[in-house]
Amino acid sequence: MWTFSAEQLRLRDEVREFLAEQQPRRDPRQFFLGRGGASRELYRAMGRRGWLSTAWPAQWGGWGAPPSTEFIIWNELAYARAARPDIAAGIVAKTLIAHGTDEQRARLLPGIRRGEIGFALGYSEPEAGSDLRGVRTRAVRTKEGYRVTGEKRWTSDAHNSDYLWLLCRAQDGTSGDARGHTLLIVDLGSPGVQIRPIRTIDGHRLNEVVLDEVLVPEENRVGDEGDAWRLIQSALAVERHLMVLPGRVRRDFEGLLAWARANDRLTDGWLRQEIAEVAVDVEEVEVAALCTLAAMEAGRDAAVEAARAKLLGSRTVQRIARIPFGAGDPDAGIGAGDPAFLWHESVMETIAGGTSEIMLGVVARRALGLGGRR
Repeated sequence: MWTFSAEQLRLRDEVREFLAEQQPRRDPRQFFLGRGGASRELYRAMGRRGWLSTAWPAQWGGWGAPPSTEFIIWNELAYARAARPDIAAGIVAKTLIAHGTDEQRARLLPGIRRGEIGFALGYSEPEAGSDLRGVRTRAVRTKEGYRVTGEKRWTSDAHNSDYLWLLCRAQDGTSGDARGHTLLIVDLGSPGVQIRPIRTIDGHRLNEVVLDEVLVPEENRVGDEGDAWRLIQSALAVERHLMVLPGRVRRDFEGLLAWARANDRLTDGWLRQEIAEVAVDVEEVEVAALCTLAAMEAGRDAAVEAARAKLLGSRTVQRIARIPFGAGDPDAGIGAGDPAFLWHESVMETIAGGTSEIMLGVVARRALGLGGRR
């Protein structure tokens, strides 16, 4: 049976001590509030300990540790509701290490490793949400560089970030030839960039990012023109273990138990049954996460395991959040406490990190051989 090593368990205890020391300086719901402010301060503190780059090769200032070491750190942060995984240290840095230029790595990796540089993912668009093949943002190559025009939607943390990790379609400005999906690094302080807030039901902020003839130097292209789809898939392959964090699910469940005790509801037969069933769901989420790690560390393609873990996690946090509402708590839908907050927040869970429909499709096609191309 696959388990964490003694060294990894010592790291887990160290992370717990660190989070206990940091707790007075952050919002109790910081995990849900984005990657700016207290979260950025936390990333910097983690960077000083080398925790943002544990999975990076030693050549680039990392530990060369396996995915399970990184998982331990972010899972503890999720349980403490401290912060979500840093996009810059994950998807961005690992893609640059694997596919970037020496200049890009030298320019960006040190600041990312220290927690000083923030990235937002510029993938989804008004007409291309989960189906990223439909992106329309255009980058026309000129003598100056790329002129980028388009609109990105539902962009988390653009207002907290320095750069946009942009998926677009490249085009030669002279011949007009389309070159396909391309990755660019866009400085969010560039002329022509507008960031507009989109408020969500849980009080969180997403963004609409409008790009109007934004100049992006050619040295900010990652990989070749037309090669972005492969790079995105490659990045997903090394980030799967962080798509769902069971520590957050466990913390939500413990909050449900605290709510039931505080309201003297544990004698309610219906509620006891719901709690018993969701307790099994929480265990299943934790096992699914470990199965994903085991597959990754065995060198197998863990796409199915990760999709299953994400799907189970999304469903479980939604079920937990809706139990107080179903039990007739008048504050569970509109109050200021955790039950109402989590009920609103859980609506977002089937979207972030890949919709439940997309996850079901991965499992159906790749595990069960049902319909469509594999």
